[in-house]
This record gives sequence, C-alpha cells and structure tokens, in this order.
Amino acid sequence: MLKLFKYLRPYALSIAVTLALVFANSIAELSLPKMMSRIVDEGVATGNVALIWSIGGRMLLIALAGVAASVTAGLLAARSSMGFGRDLRAKVFSRVSSFSLRELDTFGAASLITRTTNDITQIQQLVFMMQRMMAAAPMMAIGGIAMALSTEPKLSWILLVVIPVMALAIVLLALKGIPLFKAIQTKIDALNRVMRESLSGIRVVRAFDRVDHEKRRFDGVNADLTATTLEVNKLMAFLFPFVMLMMNVTTVMIVWFGGLGVGSGDIRIGSLMAFIQYAMQIMFSVIMVSVIFIMVPRASASATRINEVLDVSPEIVDPASPRRPASAKGEIEFRNVAFGYGGSSEPALKDLSFVARPGTTTAIIGGTGSGKSTVINLIERFYDVDSGAVLLDGVDVREMAQDDLRASLGLATQRPVLFSGTIADNLRFGGADASEEALAKAAEVAQASSFIAEKEGGMGAPISQGGVNVSGGQKQRLAIARALAKRPRVYLFDDSFSALDFKTDAKLRSALRKETSDATVIIVAQRVGTIRDADQIIVLDEGSMVGRGTHRELMRSCDVYREIVASQLSAEEAV
Repeated sequence: MLKLFKYLRPYALSIAVTLALVFANSIAELSLPKMMSRIVDEGVATGNVALIWSIGGRMLLIALAGVAASVTAGLLAARSSMGFGRDLRAKVFSRVSSFSLRELDTFGAASLITRTTNDITQIQQLVFMMQRMMAAAPMMAIGGIAMALSTEPKLSWILLVVIPVMALAIVLLALKGIPLFKAIQTKIDALNRVMRESLSGIRVVRAFDRVDHEKRRFDGVNADLTATTLEVNKLMAFLFPFVMLMMNVTTVMIVWFGGLGVGSGDIRIGSLMAFIQYAMQIMFSVIMVSVIFIMVPRASASATRINEVLDVSPEIVDPASPRRPASAKGEIEFRNVAFGYGGSSEPALKDLSFVARPGTTTAIIGGTGSGKSTVINLIERFYDVDSGAVLLDGVDVREMAQDDLRASLGLATQRPVLFSGTIADNLRFGGADASEEALAKAAEVAQASSFIAEKEGGMGAPISQGGVNVSGGQKQRLAIARALAKRPRVYLFDDSFSALDFKTDAKLRSALRKETSDATVIIVAQRVGTIRDADQIIVLDEGSMVGRGTHRELMRSCDVYREIVASQLSAEEAV
C-alpha cells in the first residue's frame, strides 16, 4: 500500500494543514475536561462566579475553534482524498491503455473494471480516514492517558486493565479478517464477470432459452460473495458491542472506585468527572482505531490488486530512439514472421513473408484459425512477433513510435465497435479534424449515406453505447467509413464485409478501389467474392502460407484455395 502513497505528493501541503488542524482540535478536546474540573472544584465548590465565567468563556472559545478546525480539516481531507482517487484512476487507466492484448487477456475486463472502481474507492476512503481518525486517534489516546494520569493517578490502574484487553481483541479480529477481505475483492471480480457476460450475450442467452441457467450462475457467485461478506460482518458485529461493553464497564469501575475515593476525601468530584471524560476519549480513540483496522485490511487487499496492474511493464513500448520511414508510401512487408499466442501449443503464424505495395490490394484468406486476423494484429502492433519482422516503408514497426505507426493505418475490425455519441463523432474517431465534406465522402464510399440520411439528424443522429441502435451491416459500413475518414496510407479490413449483402459488398468494393487507388489495402475475408479481384491473394492454412497469386493463378496452383472456392461458388462462377 505504501507504494501508492507517492501519488499523494501533490497534496502534501493540504495533508499537512489537515493534520495540523486535527492535532489542534485534539489538543482543544483534551484541554476541556481539565478546565471543567477546575470550574467544579475551584468555582462551584467555593462559589467563585468570576472564575466560572472566566474558565467557561475560554472553554466556549476553544470549543468554537475546535469546531472550525474540524470542519476545515474535513473539507481539506475530502479534497485531497478525492484528488488522490482521481489521479490513481487516471494512472491505472493510462497503464491499462498501454497494455498489449496479451496483457489485457491476463487480467480480464471484469477484473480491470473492479480494480479501477471498487478497489480505488477502498483506498480513497482509507486516505480520508487516515487524515481524520488515524491522525486523531493516537494523539487522543496518548494525550488522554497522560491527562488522566495527571488528573487522578489513583484510578489509572483501571485503564491499564481495560486498554490491553481491547487492543488484543482488535488485533485478533483484524488478523482473521484480512484473508476474508482479499477474498471479497476476488469474488466481486467473479460477480462482475458473470454479470458482464450475461448482459453482453443476452441475445444468445434468450435465443437458447438459457435465462434460468444464467440466473443460477449469477445466484451462485452472488451467494458466494454474500457468504464471505456475512462472515466478515459477523466478525465486525462482535467488535462494536465488545468495545461498547468495555466502555460501559470502564465507566462503572471509575464511578464505583472513584465514588469510594470521593467519600473518603481522597478524590475531588471535578477530578473524577474529568477522569471519566478522559477515559471516554481514550475509549472513543480505540473505537476509531478499530474502524481503521476494519478498513486497512480491505484497502490493503485493494492496493495489492492495483499494484499488480501498475507493476506490469507493457511488452509493447516505444523504442528509446524511434525511427520514421524516409518516404511515406505505405508499403507493408512481412519478413519470415513467426508468432504464437501465449499458452498455445502451435504457432499462429510460421515463416510468413509477403509484400503489400501502395496502389494494390492484398487479400488474405484461409480456414478458421489459419492466422488471418493475426496478420492484422501484428501490423497494428497489438502483439510483437516472436521472430522475423513486420516493416512499414522499410522500417521495423518495433522501431517506430506507436503513434506514428498507427497514424499511418486505418482499421475496420471483424467485430465493429461503435461508441456512444453521434454518427459524426464515430467517423471522426480516427481523424478529429475531418471536415463535413470528408465525412460525407467516406460515408458515400462505405455505402452508408442512404441509411444515415434516413436517420433524424443525419450525421448528428445519436449512436447508443455499443451501437445497439444500428444493424450489423450498418455497423460495418460505419466502421469502414471511419477508417476512410482517417485518410491513412494503409487500409486494414479485417473481415469487415461479412455482414453486407452481395450487392452492397460489390458496390462498396468498386467505390473503395477508386478511393484507395494510391494506398495499400489489406483485406482479410472469408468470402471469395470479396477478394477475387485483389492484386494478390495470400492463402493461409494452419499458420503457413500455402499459396500466393491472383485468383486465376491460385485456381491453377493451390489446392486449399480451390477447396475454399468450390465450397462457395459454382464451377461457372469460379472461373
């Protein structure tokens, strides 16, 4: 947890002022019982009204100053803790944004969401409580003990009996609660994962009539989390009644033995009253410590989970001295590339070499799992190759800054992702400075103009989260238009025509050839009709290139390609 406190440095002055105010308020509270005892023993007992007014007035001023200090300290503590939480969330989000796909898969989306929200909230609350309770509790406890001993040392043995018993109980409960708090955070991850899967896959769940199954799955993780939380709360439910019992026992013992001392004349009434108040202040300090002991284990578990994210060194990083291509043409070259996903027994790509030149269209086709999308991922540098090199205009993409690399690329993914906002916002996602004319042109080429015009507001029509208010084909066309609006040197289409009907597909490809005549176009596709006119077609089978050439050349030379064509086209269409 201490590693995270470095993010509190910008708030060091505010925290210092807060602690000073908390200490000042503690001193004020510690001085009041002593002053009250003087009023009782020296003022009331002797009828000295002037002394009563004098000390009472000072007590009132001290109390008002304490209230002002407490309110100001609360405001400053809230400001610094909220700022700390904001900065830490930004740091975690920035680190996660730099992760490669491999690292994102390691944590999982559900866990990363929990760590960025719930876990940081736990630490944020602890930082607030540290500035208030954790700072005040030790001073109130130590100061209260010192003042109680100086006020009435004959009764100090009561505190020496009670305080160790309470401290031992709190420590034992904290030690038992730490593993449970760690388990709670992990089980929140599981709950988020099941909830996220059920919501994102609601159509599939309903289509296969698995609603009851998903309810049972959710009830299972929900009950597991509830059981662990109840176990923690049972521990905590014992703590507060125990502390209150000890407070009441302490009060009874002080009154009993103090009353005997008052009767014998060894103890003055004012001193006894002050001693009772100091004892209560000490007890309340112990309660504050117990609250901290409840929060620290959970915050410590959360801090460990956040540090796991922050301690990851992203495998995809910019080089110390990035290179830029001498000429910006857009030529992509794979040079003896081999790559495998973590945990896979077989590599996804083996010794792949080809060149995609500007002004040409390179198509990649193959069976499921042949490595087609992996080619796109390596060009975008979502992963780094295991051996060989991927080059853009003669420069290895690992030697380029990621911003420079991706500024040259326009991507339309296999599963198009749209963001909440307007259609124009989504099209400008890759090029914030794109003009209205450029957006209209991109939409026209992507065959999206007709349905955009039909929507109320046109380009200003809203897109719901995830694009749920547009069809699959409309999503794909908007994703293609987004790539076109960026005007990159290299266009990457990862099976982004699959949801289009054949007529729209043909019109889009015809318009696309004219629009991208000077750029490099790489298309990953399942349908032969989408790629048969490409300048070169690369056929992949189990990660290896088994054919390269035009449609006619591959029909003569590549058995795998002929099988794919035969499964989709008639003999007459295949010619």
